[in-house]
Amino acid sequence: MAVIPVAIAGRPYEVRVAPGLLTRVAEECGERLRKVRVPIITDANVHAAWGGKVEASLSAAGKQAVWRILPPGEQTKGWQELAATVDWLLAEEVDRGDHILALGGGVIGDLTGFAAAILKRGCKFIQLPTTLLAQVDSSVGGKTAINTAAGKNLVGAFHQPSLVLADPEALDTLPRREVAAGYAEVVKYGLLGDAGFFAWCEAHGAELLTGDPAAREFAIARSVEAKARIVAEDEHETTGVRALLNLGHTFGHALEAQTGFSDRLLHGEGVALGMVLAARYSVRRGLMEASDATRIAAHFAQAGMPHEVSALGLNCDGGTLVAHMLHDKKMDAGTLPFLLMRGIGQAFLAKDVVLDDVAAFLDEELSG
Repeated sequence: MAVIPVAIAGRPYEVRVAPGLLTRVAEECGERLRKVRVPIITDANVHAAWGGKVEASLSAAGKQAVWRILPPGEQTKGWQELAATVDWLLAEEVDRGDHILALGGGVIGDLTGFAAAILKRGCKFIQLPTTLLAQVDSSVGGKTAINTAAGKNLVGAFHQPSLVLADPEALDTLPRREVAAGYAEVVKYGLLGDAGFFAWCEAHGAELLTGDPAAREFAIARSVEAKARIVAEDEHETTGVRALLNLGHTFGHALEAQTGFSDRLLHGEGVALGMVLAARYSVRRGLMEASDATRIAAHFAQAGMPHEVSALGLNCDGGTLVAHMLHDKKMDAGTLPFLLMRGIGQAFLAKDVVLDDVAAFLDEELSG
C-alpha cells in the first residue's frame, strides 16, 4: 500500500492507495466510525457497483450502512441536492465528531464535502473516490463546492477530509471514457512541474488506460504525492502555488460552460483540451517551443481524447468563451491570471494576459 501524508497544519491526514481498499472500508476507517449507523452518500451507478462490498465490510464490523443514493451526473452538484443532503444528515443526527463517507467520483466528493463543511459548522468526512479523476485530484486537498447558474464550483468551502482511500480496482467498473477523462489530471502533474512524469505518461499511459494494475497504482500515488506537496504549501490558494493545479482549467471550464456542463464534454476532457490550449497560447506568446505544444496534443490524441477545439463543433466565437471565463474563481480586481508554460513541467501564473488577445487566439482555434 502507498500511504501519502497530506501535511495540512493542524489537520494532517493520509491518502492510502491500494487494491481492495473498498472491501476493507471498516478496517481502514477504524475508530473514526464511532456509531453503529454509518451515513454514506453515493450515486446510483456507484452504489450498484460497490455498495454491496462496502456494506459487507461495515456489517462484518458490526456497523450499519445508511445510504443516500443520488442521481449520477454533474447536475446533482447543485443547491437542491445540497439542501436535501444536509436535511438528511440532520435527520440522521450526525454529530460534529462523526464521519460521513463519500463514495463516488468528484460530484459526490464535492457535494458531500461541502455538506460536511456547513453541517453544524463543520463535520468530518472520509473520501472513497471511485473515479481516476477523483482519486488523483478532487478527493485530495479539501476543495468542496457546488455549481450554480453563474458557473462551476462558485459556491463552496475549503474543508479537508479525515482520510482518503483510493482503490484502483474501482476503475475496473468504469467506461474507458471516464478513465481517460481522469487521465487528463494525471498528465497535468507532469505538465505543471514534472517533465519526467510526463515522459512516463507518454511511455506507459496506454497501459494505465487499458487496465494495467501496476501502472494505475503508480500513477495514482505519484499524482497524489505531487498534489499533497502543493496543498501543504498553499492550502487556501493564497500564495499562487496551489493555483498551478488549475493548469488547463480556465480554458477547460469555458468549454464546459459552452457545452452546458454535459456529457458532451466531460470535465477531464475539458481539462485536456484546456492544457492543449494553454500550451498553444504559451507558444503564441513566445514562452514555449512549438514542438512541446505539439507533443502535448499528440499525447492526448494517442489517448483518444479531445485535442482540437474545432472538432467540438461549437456555435460560438472566442469572445463567447472569454465571457465564460469572467466567472472564474481566480478573477482578481478585474483581471484573470492564466496558467501558462515555459516548457513541459514548467507551468507558471501569468497576470498580464489581455483577454481580447485570448479571444482572438480562440477564434483561430475554433476555425481550425
